[in-house]
Amino acid sequence: MKETYHKSGIGSGTTIPVLAIDGPGGAGKGTISRLAAQRLAWHYLDSGALYRILALAGSIHHIDLNDETELAKLAGSLDISFGIGGDESVWLANQDVSDLIRTEQAGAAASTVASLPMVRTALLQRQKAFLQAPGLVADGRDMGTVVFPDATVKVFLTASVEERAQRRYKQLIAKGIDGKLCDLLADIQARDDRDSKRAVAPLRPAVDAVIIDTSQMSIEEVLLSVLNLISLRTSQ
Repeated sequence: MKETYHKSGIGSGTTIPVLAIDGPGGAGKGTISRLAAQRLAWHYLDSGALYRILALAGSIHHIDLNDETELAKLAGSLDISFGIGGDESVWLANQDVSDLIRTEQAGAAASTVASLPMVRTALLQRQKAFLQAPGLVADGRDMGTVVFPDATVKVFLTASVEERAQRRYKQLIAKGIDGKLCDLLADIQARDDRDSKRAVAPLRPAVDAVIIDTSQMSIEEVLLSVLNLISLRTSQ
């Protein structure tokens, strides 16, 4: 089953709650965001997937990943949909691209296109359009700083580079994909540097975000911490 974004977003001043979860790759934000959305029965936005899909579509259409104008045009016409509930599938024009966009190469390509101001502008309204009742869990790198600056709760998940590389290595092994830990470590460090230094929407915690270091925490511990935060805010 798939859930397609709606093109008409919700304006400012909405009372629909938003849980914005930002952080670098491997900090656990994807896992925690999906689980939180399931527990809360809210909608889920994987903003990183949008940039990965755009990079993939750019390659399919033979567009250079530094061609800001053409990529921004393409971003406005993409047919994107996501699985709902426990379905983690991602679709581009009715093709399941879930595996294609989860490679290290796809992540690096997404980081490249995400640094382009016109691309970020083109995808901004698409991200805002995911805001629908009863609530939204938004996962990304600028959810609390740019896309949903008035989010009900803002969380910034982090972890040591070594721990994040280990997690990614285990994920690849579990999928039967070969990988070298040293290469993963270098890739993560390079993307952190690129994401934090880009001119538009750099990776950083919102000033009012709760920072959680997940290095020594279990998934359930992190999830409960995040759910407690949203419970406290929505019950006030």
